[in-house]
Amino acid sequence: MRLLPGPGDDASDAGTDPRAAASSPLLEISNATVRLYKAAFGRGPTHARARFAGTDTLVVLLQDTMTVTERRLAALGEHERLRAHRLLLHKVVEDEIRTVVEEVLERPTLSVISGLDTERDVAAEVLVLAPVPDPGPTVPEVPELAPAFRPGRS
Repeated sequence: MRLLPGPGDDASDAGTDPRAAASSPLLEISNATVRLYKAAFGRGPTHARARFAGTDTLVVLLQDTMTVTERRLAALGEHERLRAHRLLLHKVVEDEIRTVVEEVLERPTLSVISGLDTERDVAAEVLVLAPVPDPGPTVPEVPELAPAFRPGRS
């Protein structure tokens, strides 16, 4: 379990090594989000990447998420209607995305914020995580003192 982002934390190697999912929490979150989108919207994104944006914010970017019908709405200029439709359907996956992130990172989420750029077919899931509890100052352990040496005593 990794509570804070590390130097190599991104999901850029998605699909190159099947064993990577077990070793990368961000790749696991990306892959799970793709599966959830596919189940909810009928089509999964072709590109997904999860990254930390600070210690308490996770961003999952998804590209090429729209269905054929949604693309037609976008081509007709019905961007507001398309966003409203997608936002309504998003309620289906929001709790599931939250659950995946909480299980993988072992941290509660405070908020899930979703967005969709209907002109460029890019979606974003932004999750605000509960801060990692501060362990507080550590008290150094006092070594046990050896019995005092007193001449004449054994």
